[in-house]
Amino acid sequence: MERGLLWLPLLFAFFWLAWQGSREFKKVEAYRSWAEQFDQAKYDIYAVLGQKDNNITWGKPTTTGPIQLETFSLDNVVNIQLVVDQKQVEIDKPPEKGRVIELEFIFSESDKSVRVPFTEIPLAAEWGKYLLRLMEKG
Repeated sequence: MERGLLWLPLLFAFFWLAWQGSREFKKVEAYRSWAEQFDQAKYDIYAVLGQKDNNITWGKPTTTGPIQLETFSLDNVVNIQLVVDQKQVEIDKPPEKGRVIELEFIFSESDKSVRVPFTEIPLAAEWGKYLLRLMEKG
């Protein structure tokens, strides 16, 4: 009986991990169908981001599809900054480590800005460079 009690926490951990994996798989599948409408798109656990022409749409991933979606035009953006741990860093020379990584879109109207969270600094920097090039073209 003692052996059964010792294995019980492992059994619960296994089912919890399987449930978490299933949830993440559903999020990725919902993202995939959502992302088909965009020229470029990214998914991570914090946010989804899609770019179509000069419009950027971002929101939070869920198992039923992205929620809290916001759309804005790059035509209204005056600058894109990489923010790591609440400090602006150079997009061409990002730090190697950081806990809170965001791309900040600064708009021409007043002091409004939008911050899109990322899980990885290199991914955020590449997106920032890509969108800055897109702004220069447009």
